[in-house]
Amino acid sequence: MSTYEARLAALREQLKADRLDGFVVPLTDEHMSEYVGSYAQRLAWLTGFQGSAGSAAVLPEEAAIFVDGRYTLQVRDQVDGRHWSYQSVPETSVADWLKVHAPDGGRIGYDPWLHTSDWVARAKEALAEKGAELVAVRRNPIDAVWADKPEPSKARLIVHPETYTGKSSAAKRQEMADWLHEQKADAAVLSALDSIAWTFNVRGADVEHTPVALSFALVNADGTAELFVAPEKIGDEVRQHLGNGVRVHDRSEFEAYLGGLKGKTVVADPERAVAAIFEALDKAGARVVKKRDPAVLPKAIKNDAEVNGHRAAQARDGAALTRFLHWISLEAPKGNVDELIAVETLHRFRQQAGDLRDTSFDTISGAGPNGAIVHYRASEETNRTLEMDSLYLVDSGGQYPDGTTDVTRTVAIGTPTAEMRDRFTRVLKGHIAVARARFPEGTRGSQLDTLARQYLWRAGLDYAHGTGHGVGSFLAVHEGPQRIAPVGSSQSGGDEPLKAGMLLSNEPGYYKTGAYGIRIENLVLVTPVEPEGAFEGEKPLLGFETLTFAPIDPALVEVSLLSPEEREWLNAYHAKVLEVVGPQLDGEVKAWLEEQCRAL
Repeated sequence: MSTYEARLAALREQLKADRLDGFVVPLTDEHMSEYVGSYAQRLAWLTGFQGSAGSAAVLPEEAAIFVDGRYTLQVRDQVDGRHWSYQSVPETSVADWLKVHAPDGGRIGYDPWLHTSDWVARAKEALAEKGAELVAVRRNPIDAVWADKPEPSKARLIVHPETYTGKSSAAKRQEMADWLHEQKADAAVLSALDSIAWTFNVRGADVEHTPVALSFALVNADGTAELFVAPEKIGDEVRQHLGNGVRVHDRSEFEAYLGGLKGKTVVADPERAVAAIFEALDKAGARVVKKRDPAVLPKAIKNDAEVNGHRAAQARDGAALTRFLHWISLEAPKGNVDELIAVETLHRFRQQAGDLRDTSFDTISGAGPNGAIVHYRASEETNRTLEMDSLYLVDSGGQYPDGTTDVTRTVAIGTPTAEMRDRFTRVLKGHIAVARARFPEGTRGSQLDTLARQYLWRAGLDYAHGTGHGVGSFLAVHEGPQRIAPVGSSQSGGDEPLKAGMLLSNEPGYYKTGAYGIRIENLVLVTPVEPEGAFEGEKPLLGFETLTFAPIDPALVEVSLLSPEEREWLNAYHAKVLEVVGPQLDGEVKAWLEEQCRAL
């Protein structure tokens, strides 16, 4: 019996002992985080799936794992199809699957600290059609059978200085307090870890790739706050930074504190706060107002200090990536570079760039057919050499105190085929269409998504992921609420209107299963722009300023497919790459960059 088969069997035995006929396993934590600490990696422990989004349902005789289009190939490589059926989201949800497969009258367990109230309501409704019941557990049954489950991180918080944040924590809390007065509310729950880090101007090291600390918080209508965090994680510097306006409690006291809010009006975010929080507030007799966490939108709209920090981080990061791409151009043709060596080398170049705190996600280093796996992660089992006459896709980023980066480049190793050049250029045309877009205030990311896909569509092609996600400031590399994605997709989020100051990625792609993958990704800043023409416009206009600078492989560009305007954009972009990155380089690396950035 394999390790994962044994774990599935152990969970089923535990479910019997708990008088449950099934259990739902999401990939999240008590904060609805995308990236979670090792202690919360229950889905990976149970199934072997290493992606960053997914869930599973386990019944006595069958089990299913649910992933979206980014992980269609990966889940089949990592999860044993003899024991798990593969389900595609959003076509099939966990609730839909349970409605068909749950036993009549069965008891299906869930952990209320790992699901939203909306999910609970949908699942209960689906199960009711079969006379089945959704049962909240006090102890997660996976934790009961996970013998060597890691402890939560004990890393200390650090102060994130105002030179980077551009605004004091007290000022942020006062703005929230003013908003609470408008809502006629006494307090707002903050449970998303990046919201807490942003609000209190602190950072942590409890989750890989995202500099946050395991904590909960309430901001009160007088501008004071309650911060719930393990006391050993708070040092004197952080305590002094928080000041008298922030009362620090043990993280374990959070649920009990909610239980003491009888008669209070409390705002809680139905998308980011788990069901257990709403249940505790309801049980306490508090009046709950379901509204978005008041940190979400101001966190997404970067101020001047955050934008300037991001520019500086991008400039250093672009130089590191350029050095890496130059190294690839020399070493890969020799046949001695594989995916894992490439990951290590890129990381070393980033470390040399200065003040790298972490990668912003696991580097996607995909050679040949592995590049077609959208969220691929190289391992000893899957590691491939970068071969001649193939494509190599590298999607990576860094966490620096002044900014978070995320950039993808696809390069030809040797001579690309005509098909590769055609597909790459169609992706590039879509990338340029988004970069050059002009749109009135109030436009949503979903309205721009087709700009990126149009040239692929004309050839009967598409890609199964969103075109853009928000990005934090030394915070989450995937940050809401803004997105560029089709309406109704699993990645479209709330389809937030774009506002000046928001950061997003611009990353169309194309993936040929078993052959190669292509993605071109830069980060862009939403900025006000002037309307074209001699006459005054009727609505304020917005556009994108590209902030990521690294060469786009000219060997993959089929110039005949570019319009004059597209060629002008690409030449201007490469001129800017030389201006930003060139002064940080010298010798043969700089000469190589100049050749890569030559006008087409």
